[in-house]
Amino acid sequence: MSEYLLQMTGICKSFVGVRALDQVNFAIRPGKVMCLAGENGCGKSTLVKIISGVYTRDEGKVVFEGKEISKITPAEATKLGIQVIYQDMSIFPNLTVMENLAINSEITAGHKMVNRKRWEATAKEALSKIGYDIDLYAKMGELSVADKQLVAICRALLFNAKLIIMDEPTTALTKKEVDALFKTVRKLRDAGIAIMFISHKTEEIFEISDDVCIMRNGKNVYGGPTADLTRDDFTYYMTGRRLTDDHFIAKNVSETPVLKVENLSLKNKYQDISFDLRKGEILGITGLLGSGRTELALSLFGLEKPNSGKVSLNGKEVHITSPMKAQKLGIGYVPEDRLTEGLCMEQPIADNIALSSLKRLSKGLGFLRHEDIVAEGNIWKEKFSIATDDVNKYASTLSGGNQQKIVLSKWLSNDLDVLILNGPTVGVDVGAKQDIHHLIHELANEGLAVIIISDDLQEVVVNCSRVIIMKDGMIAGEMSGDEISEPNILESIR
Repeated sequence: MSEYLLQMTGICKSFVGVRALDQVNFAIRPGKVMCLAGENGCGKSTLVKIISGVYTRDEGKVVFEGKEISKITPAEATKLGIQVIYQDMSIFPNLTVMENLAINSEITAGHKMVNRKRWEATAKEALSKIGYDIDLYAKMGELSVADKQLVAICRALLFNAKLIIMDEPTTALTKKEVDALFKTVRKLRDAGIAIMFISHKTEEIFEISDDVCIMRNGKNVYGGPTADLTRDDFTYYMTGRRLTDDHFIAKNVSETPVLKVENLSLKNKYQDISFDLRKGEILGITGLLGSGRTELALSLFGLEKPNSGKVSLNGKEVHITSPMKAQKLGIGYVPEDRLTEGLCMEQPIADNIALSSLKRLSKGLGFLRHEDIVAEGNIWKEKFSIATDDVNKYASTLSGGNQQKIVLSKWLSNDLDVLILNGPTVGVDVGAKQDIHHLIHELANEGLAVIIISDDLQEVVVNCSRVIIMKDGMIAGEMSGDEISEPNILESIR
């Protein structure tokens, strides 16, 4: 018998003449965690859809448990024990945990009448497989992302899963929740289940995976044990280039602060926060989830109203009562969740870029010309190297890194004094991440005052000339220059 649960050789797939997969080889062993890695657009999703029966391969051979499979449908993939947990986890948010766990089994079994006792028994059986305890009658839509993830895993195990595919499972999780998820993944691995873990986060890949398959432009570029890879080699295989972390050194810092915050407080969120920010600086604000860092940023952008304290811009006290007021004062805010808060995904790239500049583009006439919006889009497309041939295409057609460039363009098309970036590279692959960092460095060196809010400590260390650490809603420490390091920040956080 083969040592592999799944073997795929010479897999090819094309869409309207475009080759998405080109002679891809892939193999995963039972009781192992295989990380499938690659930048956006490399072919990962296409490969997963072939494995799960959503797409039919054009060429190649698939062997599962030693038997060659000529053709597979999603239903047949489920019978074989292949389960995919997508980023949206395919849950019913308006139904309870019990109903989400039991509904697929009920449909598969052909039951036509609801039997609460049977549903409850099915749900309890699912939860027991990983020793997970949760209220069966809690609404799924009210759960944390981490809890939704675990419910989805339990549901997959009801179908005697032999291979579980997890698509970017840590995107919206805190470090504590990631640790809990990894504990579950290891438990599944030790039970003999194969895990395909799709991710672009270097540290997580090296922590959780036994083997790695790296793809680029629809082809394999590496396959083998994780232990045989260095982090530098991993980045090279992902991007095709050698990347170096260029630490930001502030070159053009103003003598007087552009932003001054004094004793700012918001009940149950943060208290007595004071700091200043100069043009040309990149100030980092970090801390664990719940430290108050995001609420502070929202207050500076007019989305949360402080109970007390004072904010000054260019030496004058201001009252930031709304995002519109913040924009008029020269403050921009890039949210952590660009998909729901930063972009209109099913609208053109140019329209997204123009959103915060409508008054300027209308030239006081009260109406907008399409050609002016397109021209504005093309200016920022060239300036930030947004990877598209047409700014009339929808924002949803772009990779995460290029989408983030659109959000940045939207704000920078205004005359800003302060730019607040909340998780500027969340969900962005390693190459685009460095491109965005370099872009932020250039903006600061041109005189923009920047605040980066992030729990990615490497991001904070590489990009920030000063760092404020928040804990339990208060400032727990501040450091600058050579003091800024991951160990020092961690010590302050803890």
